[in-house]
Amino acid sequence: MVAWALSYEQGYSIRVNRPGDPLFYHLDYDERSYELNMEFQHFHDFYEICILLDHTAAHIIEGNLYGMQPYDIVLLRPSLLHKTQYPRGTPPRRLMIRFAVPNLLPGLEPDHQALFAIFDEPIPIFRFSEERRSEILAPLNRIFAWSQQSSTVQAMAIHHQFVEFLCGIHRYAAENGYVREETGSSISRRMYAVASYIHGHYRQELSLGEVARHFYISAHHLSRQFNRVTGFTFTEYVQMTRIRNAQQQLLNSGDKITEIAARCGFASFSQFNRIFNKHNGMSPSAYRRSHALSDEPRRERVFE
Repeated sequence: MVAWALSYEQGYSIRVNRPGDPLFYHLDYDERSYELNMEFQHFHDFYEICILLDHTAAHIIEGNLYGMQPYDIVLLRPSLLHKTQYPRGTPPRRLMIRFAVPNLLPGLEPDHQALFAIFDEPIPIFRFSEERRSEILAPLNRIFAWSQQSSTVQAMAIHHQFVEFLCGIHRYAAENGYVREETGSSISRRMYAVASYIHGHYRQELSLGEVARHFYISAHHLSRQFNRVTGFTFTEYVQMTRIRNAQQQLLNSGDKITEIAARCGFASFSQFNRIFNKHNGMSPSAYRRSHALSDEPRRERVFE
């Protein structure tokens, strides 16, 4: 059987509206080299899908490390901390899709909720057989074809095809063949287990000694190896995890900043304010105001 492939071209991207609009799509087809790895997990207030097209890579989601093979589909819901790790050598090709879709169709609310439940899977990575993959990904090629045409219904057609793509994943979700495999050295896996533990317990008081005892290793060994594997000290990683979660709550809730600080594990508001300023160059209140202004809806439609 001939290997199925996407029609997209190197450096090709498609945009319908912009991030911050109630509905937008950005499909970006490109190579991603090791040198472009992000240094820390980040989150978005929109959905994101990553489809690796060749070679291998790894995805870190909430501190958990997942190996990726060509045509694995990674589904990331809004506010999920994540990053991709690309290997040294030949840059892998990938298709990144960022989007937001409002639930504005009366009578279809249950269907919308069921469709987007695929983003809430414990391991939101899907791997299908080549035959099934061809069927599921075919709408993405039709999006590429529509993007090259001049039509007054171009944006509607892209939206329609994308919903069909999501429906395909939902329809065949039970056939998901992804199995989480051991990736990296044993010490690397252990340090990512520590990172995952931090993501699950950042609201609580965390000390190097307590976490080291939980994993039955010495504090000195944990400190040294955690820095080597992640590039951050234990304290830096805890602080950044708390800050990223505080950012998410500042953008997606109207809660008082003092309540957010306490909920994210900071001992005092002054500590939270100081660390937030250090990482963002502005106060929490200024961060909330600046994003509220920048997220005002725009009416432009862009195709690239």
